Amino acid sequence: MTKLLVVDDDRTVLHLIDRWFEGTPTEVLTAGSASEALDMVETERPDVLLLDIVLPELSGLEACEAVRKIDARLPVIFITGHGSSELAIGAMKLGAYDYLLKPLSKRRLVEVVERAAEIRRLMHRPVAFSPEAAEADGDTMLGQSEAMQRVFKAIGRVAAQDVTVLVQGESGTGKELVARALYHHSQRADKPFLAINCAAIPETLLESEFFGHEKGSFTGAESRRIGKFEQCNGGTIFLDEIGDMPPLLQSKILRLLEDQQFERVGGNETIQTDVRIIAATNRDLNELVREARFREDLLYRLKGFLICLPPLRERAGDLRLLVEHALARFNREMGKQVLQVDPEVMQMFEGYDWPGNVRELESLLRQAVIVATGTVITPDCLPEMQPPESVPAPRMEPTTNGKSHEPPRSSVGPGDDLAEFIENRIGHKSHNIYSESVEFVERCLLRRVLLETGGNQSKAAKMLGITRGSLRNKIRALNLSIDHVVSVPEITNGRGRAVAESA
Repeated sequence: MTKLLVVDDDRTVLHLIDRWFEGTPTEVLTAGSASEALDMVETERPDVLLLDIVLPELSGLEACEAVRKIDARLPVIFITGHGSSELAIGAMKLGAYDYLLKPLSKRRLVEVVERAAEIRRLMHRPVAFSPEAAEADGDTMLGQSEAMQRVFKAIGRVAAQDVTVLVQGESGTGKELVARALYHHSQRADKPFLAINCAAIPETLLESEFFGHEKGSFTGAESRRIGKFEQCNGGTIFLDEIGDMPPLLQSKILRLLEDQQFERVGGNETIQTDVRIIAATNRDLNELVREARFREDLLYRLKGFLICLPPLRERAGDLRLLVEHALARFNREMGKQVLQVDPEVMQMFEGYDWPGNVRELESLLRQAVIVATGTVITPDCLPEMQPPESVPAPRMEPTTNGKSHEPPRSSVGPGDDLAEFIENRIGHKSHNIYSESVEFVERCLLRRVLLETGGNQSKAAKMLGITRGSLRNKIRALNLSIDHVVSVPEITNGRGRAVAESA
C-alpha cells in the first residue's frame, strides 16, 4: 500500500484527489497547511508528498526544505498554478521529484504518483544478499556460486567509489538489483536515485527526459521542464538498456560524463550538475562499436568499472537456493504452504538452459505455486499455457494463382482461446486470473503480429501502435525470442510432453 500525503489549502482539491485514488492500492492522507504536513511527514512516513507551492503561513518551497531535513528521500511533487512555474522549477532544484500544473489531470497525476512511489521503493528498500537479511517484501540477490561471489566482491569494492559503473548481463540476471546495491552502499545513498530505461522512451523524447527543455523548444513544449540530470543533482542515475541509446544522445552523455555539463533542449544556458551514472545493458557493446552503432569513446567512459553478471546456467549450485527462497516468498504473498519441489521437477530445472534467467525461474515458480494444491510442486503444477513452447515458422501454402498465403489463424498459437484459458485457470482455482489473462492475450497478440511481420520488430511495433522499445520489453518479459518468428525453447514436464502445447 502506497501512502500519498496531499497538502493544499483548497479542500476541493483534497477531496478530488482522494476520490481519484479510491479503490486503488494508494492511501490518501490530507493536510491543509505546511505545518500540519510536516507533523504528518514525521508521524505517518508517507511514500509520496503532493505539495501545493502556495500555502498560508509557510510556502511550499520552505516546506520542501523542511521536509528534506525530516526525510531526504521522500519524493515531493509540486502542484502549481499556471503563473508560478518558475517557483516550481526552483523547487525542483531543491530536489523535488516533479511538478504538475493546475487544473490537474487525473491520468497525469496518477502516472506521476505511481512513478514517484516506485522511485521511493527503489531508494528506500536496500537489496539483501542473504535470505536472513531479506525483508518480507524486499528484493534479494542470492548466490553461493563462485561467479556470484565475484559479483558481490565487485559491488563491495566499487560502491563507495565515485566512478561510473557499467553492468553487463543477459536479460533477467538482476542488473537493476546491482545498480540499487551500488547506490545503497555509496556515499550518495542519502541523495536521489532515478532509473531510466533507454529502450522504453521514444527517441524523440529521450533528450528532453534527460536534459529538460525550454518553453516553445518543440511542439507541445508549453512550459520549461527540468530534466532528470538536473533533477537528480547530487544523486545517482541508472541508465538501463544503454545499448539502445540513439547516436545523438550518446554524444551528449559523453560530454556530461566528461564535464558534468549540458544544455536544455532549445536553451543556451549551460547547466552544471553532479551525478553518478550506473549503466546497464544486455547487448554486446563491443559488437555495436564495430557496427558503428555505439561510440567507442563513450564505452570507455562507461567502463570506469565493469561488472559482468553470469547467466543462471553458469551459476553452479545456486538453483536450489533460488528455488527455496522464491517458494518462501510466494508462500508469504499468497498465504500458501508449498514447501518443496519434487525431485523430478528439480532435475528438469537443472537440465534447462533458462534463457530468461532468474526472472524466468521466478515467473515459472510463481505460477506453479498458484496451481499447486498440496505442499509439493510436481510436474503437473507447471503452467500449461506458459513458456517454454515452440512456434514453427509460418508455413506458406500455394494458392491457385501460384502465390502463397499465410497459414490459418489456428496455427498461430497454443489454442488462442481466451475463454478456454479462463476456464482452465478457474478450474485450477487461480487467485491471479486477471494478470494471467492479460499475459495470455499479450502473448497471443505479439506472436501473431510478429509472425505477420516475419519477426521485424519495427514493423510489429508500428502495427501495435507502441514504441519499438516497449515491444522489446514485452518480448523479454514474456520470454519470447525472435528468429524471423517468435519462439520459446521447449522444456518437458517430466512425462514426455511439453509444458505448453506445441503450435
